Amino acid sequence: MSLTHVFSRGQRGVTLVELMIAMVLGLLVAGGIVSVFLSTSSSNRVQTQMARLQEEGRFAVDRISGDLKMAGSQYCSSTGGIANTMGAGVALDALRTPKILSSTITFPQNTTAWGTPYPVKPTVAYPMPSFLFMRGYDCTKTKCGPADPSAPTDGVPKMGTALDQRVVGASVLTLRYVDSSRGWAIGGSSVVVAKNNGDLDHVTIVPKTGEPSLAGFADGEQAMLADCSTAQIFSVNGSPDFKPDTTNFSQPRALQPQSAPRFFRLKTDLRTVTYYLQVKTDDGTATGNKTGALMRCDSGTTGPCAELVRGVERLDFRYGVEDSDGLTHFLSAAEVDSNNTGKIACPPNAPDALTPDTGCLWRAVKSIEMHLLMDGQVPLFSLTAPEIAFTYQPDAITTPAAPNARGTNGIAPSDQGFDDHMIRREFSTLVMMRNYNP
Repeated sequence: MSLTHVFSRGQRGVTLVELMIAMVLGLLVAGGIVSVFLSTSSSNRVQTQMARLQEEGRFAVDRISGDLKMAGSQYCSSTGGIANTMGAGVALDALRTPKILSSTITFPQNTTAWGTPYPVKPTVAYPMPSFLFMRGYDCTKTKCGPADPSAPTDGVPKMGTALDQRVVGASVLTLRYVDSSRGWAIGGSSVVVAKNNGDLDHVTIVPKTGEPSLAGFADGEQAMLADCSTAQIFSVNGSPDFKPDTTNFSQPRALQPQSAPRFFRLKTDLRTVTYYLQVKTDDGTATGNKTGALMRCDSGTTGPCAELVRGVERLDFRYGVEDSDGLTHFLSAAEVDSNNTGKIACPPNAPDALTPDTGCLWRAVKSIEMHLLMDGQVPLFSLTAPEIAFTYQPDAITTPAAPNARGTNGIAPSDQGFDDHMIRREFSTLVMMRNYNP
């Protein structure tokens, strides 16, 4: 007979020391996972902001550059007549400019009042002055020059740090050009009817395929009749038979159909475009995270100024002006307006130009150097000091420096109401003007 022995095994738990070791190891593993997650999350936020910053910075530069290239453009040609040989043998064509016959004309986003140092308000027909083709404004922390660009009724607000105010220290630029893709070609059913003395009796417009409607063209508005050698701006009444208004300084001349004339509605076809920066927040409230938005006002469109991109903190321009010796000088807006304190002569201008021809160099701008400072829009408090350092050439900061180390004349983000803890990058470009001679 066999005997079976059954031995019972005693049960035992982990010791307190083993439990504590296991807990510590678990905490270390969990801490490592959390650390990796936070690091990856922070890196992802930085990369996302950088990608968006780069994309919006490139778009802003391209959008502004497109308008700058059109500045001063007129129907057919911006220059004409016999070229004038200047001091160093540089031949410059005379600048074409429309003749203004209307006594009631006003220009949107115009901050320049008639009178010293500009010409007195004309009482007879006059060539459109140079400062109405382009006007820049450079701003410090407290003021702008050569004038205050604020025009609240036209969409350009006062400078400040509150929501929807204009960003402190950012430049403003207004330019005008004729949109030759609009208007109505004279020919076929659209005709110019002259009086016996050659003055214009009326213009009859029958829109062709692809041309805009006449709807909304009101009595008393200004029209422009232009060809490849001349342009006249005058007030009209009636539609589709447009007759010159009796309030004009003088009556326009009838243009011959052989000169390819075109009839424009000044309100929509002589485009006035203004760029400035406006304070915005991420949630639309006064207490949200602030950044700057690039705004574009366009008289050729209906509605308020349009927001193009956000994250633009600074906008600065330098204007390349060619003198009579063929040398290019990069000037501030105030220097352009004052002919570099009288050191640079005016370019050949249209006959009978107004005197004094203050601001004549605005039509001698051959190139524009543009600088933008973009930010990530949302503060990242995990960024280190080297990561929030940045350069900005207009402040003479060419090596990365802290946000609050902007030098004597520089502008810090805190001066503008923006948080320091954001990534920032500078964008710059040089735009050559298409509508300047020779």
